[in-house]
Amino acid sequence: MATDTEAVVAELLDRHGRTFAEEIGADVPADTAEAMFALTVFALLAGAPIRTSAAVRACRALLDAGWTDAASMAEATWEERTRVLNRNGYARYDESTSRRLEDACRYLSDTYDGDVRGLRRAADGSPERERALLQRIKGIGPVGADIFLREAQAGWDELVPYLDERVRHTARELGLPGSATRVADLVERADLPRLVAALVRVRQEHDVADLRESTSGMS
Repeated sequence: MATDTEAVVAELLDRHGRTFAEEIGADVPADTAEAMFALTVFALLAGAPIRTSAAVRACRALLDAGWTDAASMAEATWEERTRVLNRNGYARYDESTSRRLEDACRYLSDTYDGDVRGLRRAADGSPERERALLQRIKGIGPVGADIFLREAQAGWDELVPYLDERVRHTARELGLPGSATRVADLVERADLPRLVAALVRVRQEHDVADLRESTSGMS
C-alpha cells in the first residue's frame, strides 16, 4: 500500500497536476523566448487581485491576438489591449493593466532586447537575483515574481526547487514536508513543476480539506 505521503502526492497530481504554463500554451521546458515572454505576461496578470482562471483566459487572448513578444505587445494600441482584456475577464483592471503591459514590454525591450531570458543571464544563475530583477518589471511584484519562478523552474534548473512560503504552507497542511528540498525529493525532476502547481491549485480550488480527508489513513 502507498504511504500517506505517496498517496497525497499521487492524488495531488491526479486532481491538479497541470502547470499554468501548459494552460497558456507556453513550452517553458524548451526555454524559448516566446514561451518565457508568455510566462512573463501571465505572471503580470496573475499577480493582480483577480481569479487565476481570468488571468489564464486573458493571457491566452492576448497571445492569440498575435502579441507574442515584447515588441508586438508594446506596439499594439492601448485601446486594442484594453478591449482584449475587457472581453476576457479583466473588466475591472483592463485600463490600468493595459498600461502596465506596455510599460513592462518597453522595459523588456530596453533592458533585455525583449527577451526575458536576458534577465536570467544578468542574474548570473542566482534565484534571489532573478526574483529581484523580475520585480523591476512594471506590474510584477513579489507575488508575480513567485508565480513566474514557480513555473520557470520547468526550464531553469538553478531554480529547482522553487516553493514560496504559500506553497510550503499548503504542503504542510496536507502532511507533506515543509522543506522545499524534501518536497522536491518526492517526485522526479520533470514532475516537480506539476506538483508545485498542484499545491497552488488545491488551495485556489478549496480542495485542501477534501484531499486530506480522502488520503488519510492510507498506509
